Amino acid sequence: MNAEIITSGTELLLGETVDTNSTYIARALRDIGVNLYFKTSVGDNVERMALVLRQALARSEVVITTGGLGPTVDDVTRDAVALATGRELLLYPECLTQIETIFARWGRPVGANNLRQAYLPVGATPIRNPVGTAPGFILEAEAGTIIALPGVPREMERLMGDTVLPYLRSRLGAGGTIIKARTLRTVGLGESWIDERIDAQMHSANPTVGLAAHSGIVDIRITARAEDAAAADAMIAGMEAQVRAAIGDVAIFGAGSDRLEQVTVDLLAQAEVKLAIVESATGGEVARLLRAAEDGAGVVTASYVVDGPEMLAARLSLSPAKLEAFGWVSEMCAAEAAATLIDTYEGGWGLAILGDLHVSDDVYGAETGQTFVALGAPDATIVRHFPYGGSGVLARNWVVLRSLDLLRRQAIARLEAGS
Repeated sequence: MNAEIITSGTELLLGETVDTNSTYIARALRDIGVNLYFKTSVGDNVERMALVLRQALARSEVVITTGGLGPTVDDVTRDAVALATGRELLLYPECLTQIETIFARWGRPVGANNLRQAYLPVGATPIRNPVGTAPGFILEAEAGTIIALPGVPREMERLMGDTVLPYLRSRLGAGGTIIKARTLRTVGLGESWIDERIDAQMHSANPTVGLAAHSGIVDIRITARAEDAAAADAMIAGMEAQVRAAIGDVAIFGAGSDRLEQVTVDLLAQAEVKLAIVESATGGEVARLLRAAEDGAGVVTASYVVDGPEMLAARLSLSPAKLEAFGWVSEMCAAEAAATLIDTYEGGWGLAILGDLHVSDDVYGAETGQTFVALGAPDATIVRHFPYGGSGVLARNWVVLRSLDLLRRQAIARLEAGS
């Protein structure tokens, strides 16, 4: 079964409202094995929405709309569905009774505009809305099926769970399939680099493999279609093993909704590491993220933000002459700052993140600056040089992610060495 989602509301097109309904519906459809190939947003205009509905019915068996079922003039979904399918609107007594019951409970009379919500296209099957005044409906027309749901997320979700998903499952029948997906999360690898190494897997028909790039993080999505959940899980596990072998297991920091900072804190806690941090251009963001994670306050024992060599020298009692000689944003000074943090907090690790502060361009600008990240442990100090720095949002984000990843990888190495 192929389905399509149409979200209505001019506020979506103006960027005033984020469309979370489509995400929820898409995941629900995926979980029961319904294909979703198109999603469309349209403004509050009857003719345009009717046009979009006709286009959707021409290519999809089921069209799910969300929004436009309210009582106001700009709630046009009922009218648009009627126009698109060549039907009239008819007063449905059961819908009117439900609306009147709700208003009676509130101690208010039903307004004329609210009566509009009881009118549905001829032949539609109402979907009772127990958490709102706008009933949904299912219309099985010659061209295909239209399922209209309210735009209020909690109402849409309730109607999906109570009525729409059972209805779609019955349409699929006993011989239907399910679709399951698993997302692997990587950090520090480019999208094109990953693409080259999993080219064979990317051409697989079932399960399929796709990439989604974020700022500094690339997700690898594995999606399987099978008769049941166990079979889909087995297919995903086999493909995941291939992907991990191709790009290196350590590059994958988590799956699903895992956050890098939480994974890093968990590993540091397992390795019994206490961490002290000094940051310049990142403005304390690494320490903030780690401390905000569960158990992070017990891992990060101290953190400082410095805005230049004078403050760095004062905070860590470093030699101003040495900072001037080598430059405070340098490999030498980052390593010494990390080592000083170890000495101050005996037995722990020291992380020094020193980047140019005067640069405002991001990583693709004419002047990108530089950053040195040094991780000091009692047995060794590791220094990484990144050819970007400064106050640009993208540069700061990349430095933060790579600093967290350095901590994560070294925590893994410590745990493996101790096992």
